[in-house]
Amino acid sequence: MSKKSKRYQEAKAKVNADQSYPLDEAIKLLKETSKVKFDASVEVHVKLGINPKKGDQIIRSAVTMPHGTGKTKKIAAFVTPAKEKEAKAAGADVVGGKELIEQIKKDGKIDFEVAVAEPAMMKDLAVIAKTLGQKGLMPNPKTGTVTPDVKKAVEELKKGKANFKNDDTANIHLMIGKVSFPEEQLKENFQTFMEALKKAKPDSVKGAYIKSITLASSMGPGIKVQS
Repeated sequence: MSKKSKRYQEAKAKVNADQSYPLDEAIKLLKETSKVKFDASVEVHVKLGINPKKGDQIIRSAVTMPHGTGKTKKIAAFVTPAKEKEAKAAGADVVGGKELIEQIKKDGKIDFEVAVAEPAMMKDLAVIAKTLGQKGLMPNPKTGTVTPDVKKAVEELKKGKANFKNDDTANIHLMIGKVSFPEEQLKENFQTFMEALKKAKPDSVKGAYIKSITLASSMGPGIKVQS
């Protein structure tokens, strides 16, 4: 088991692991306990009361952060030739159609973090669906990444739209900003995400939907937030 640094231990000592803090207090504490020399990312981790093995309880949605996330993602747009110029103008980093799909099928190289696609391209994407799916990159109508309006989708992603999905342990992890963000901006991003998460609650989920919420900065201690 790796030994935590002295800096981490000092930061952790400021946090009561048994206490859930009001959001404002949690954000202040998060800033105080971020001791790294770079502008650390701020992540929210939510434990859900879902059964991830049941298809009708999978959480998959998207949220546009009012203040962005502090990170610009590399976006691929799978489009027909008529839409290529539009996708590039909107800010897509990788643009192509069947030839791009064939290239990925051949070498398996994926040099992007989010993929959007025109509905007309979905049948062609089937040949690399497994490759994209393994990395959570397969375009999906539920997250707005399959759309005839590729321009709008790319622009929203560049401005701070983030897709989220539960993992196999019923947890969701999402970056909501940077430690350098003003407290009010982190608060608004957090609240916007939580609203989107609550709206995504499946009808089949009974009992507590949100079991616990934790905020953490890169290499910083987790801080429980009152739900």
